[in-house]
Amino acid sequence: MKKILQLVSDDFEDLELWCPVMRLREEGHIVDLAAEKPGKYCGKYGVPCEAEISFLDADPDDYDGILVPGGWAPDKLRRFPEVLSFVRKMDEDNKLIGEICHAGWVLISAGILKGRRVTSTPGIRDDMENAGAIWEDSALVVDGNLISARRPPDIPEYSRALAMFLKKC
Repeated sequence: MKKILQLVSDDFEDLELWCPVMRLREEGHIVDLAAEKPGKYCGKYGVPCEAEISFLDADPDDYDGILVPGGWAPDKLRRFPEVLSFVRKMDEDNKLIGEICHAGWVLISAGILKGRRVTSTPGIRDDMENAGAIWEDSALVVDGNLISARRPPDIPEYSRALAMFLKKC
């Protein structure tokens, strides 16, 4: 059983947040929903979630990985130094970092993509490449501890890869 931090902010992509969370919980892992402040948040299409904790107080040493949803939430989340620090610590410790769609914006701001193979929604390809990433137009790219996917149709492959990574640790 592993413990994962799922970042949350308003306008997350509903499926990109909930499908991986449900898959990992079905596998027996603990997934904490974390936002700036505990409370209710709403996805782009109206699906709600409740953040149980604040990522401002979360300790990366307490977690085995972090998930960043897509949607417009990543543009908000990358403005918090605590989020960027958390992502960098996960990367330094070779712990799981899952990102899908626009979530790459958070990794760009964290400065961890130079020389890394990734995918994302094609709309941020230039951003990813300008950050030094090697971008691939694939449903799923796994580069060590970094697991990335393009968009909702890729969630089955993405969720399966997250679960497989956690089984190996």
